[in-house]
This record gives sequence, structure tokens and C-alpha cells, in this order.
Amino acid sequence: MTRAEILKKAEECVCGKRQQDYGNPENNFQVIANLWTDYLIGTGQEVAVSAKDVAMMMALLKIARIAGNHATEDSFVDLAGYAACGGEIGISDAEWQRDR
Repeated sequence: MTRAEILKKAEECVCGKRQQDYGNPENNFQVIANLWTDYLIGTGQEVAVSAKDVAMMMALLKIARIAGNHATEDSFVDLAGYAACGGEIGISDAEWQRDR
């Protein structure tokens, strides 16, 4: 699989069927962030997780699988997809912060 094929497949995933199945990634990642924050608070840790954090931590999960020789083609596609979603969220957050 070439880098162009990986990126094309990632785009199809995050802008196509997965978005239709799970909704907007920003909204879905925020729901996950809220659940992770609640879980961490329940363990005594005062941590707030953001939607961007979710994207980056899911990317780290994929990196761990790849590093552990448990990678599939989808691991690289998913990694690219999480990076793209995290980038969009992060840039939006940065623009929002700059406009305040």
C-alpha cells in the first residue's frame, strides 16, 4: 500500500462511512473525552481530557500496535485518520483561542 493509498483510504474513513456511522469526529471524540475525564476523576486524578487528546491518544494506541508488530494496513490508515481529526480539532481550538 502506497502513502497516497493510505491517505486516500484514511480520508474515505474519516469523511465517509465512519462519519455516517458514528457522527462528526469532533462530537464523538468530545463524548469519549467526557467519559475518560469522568473515569479519571473517579480514580482520584484531576485531569480534563479534550477531543484533541482523544485523537492523539487513539493515534498512540495505533503506534503501540505498530511498534509491537501487531500492525495491519488498517493500523496505518487509522493512524493517519486520527492525526487528521486531531489536526482539525487542534487547529480549530487554536483559532478559537486566538480569536478570544
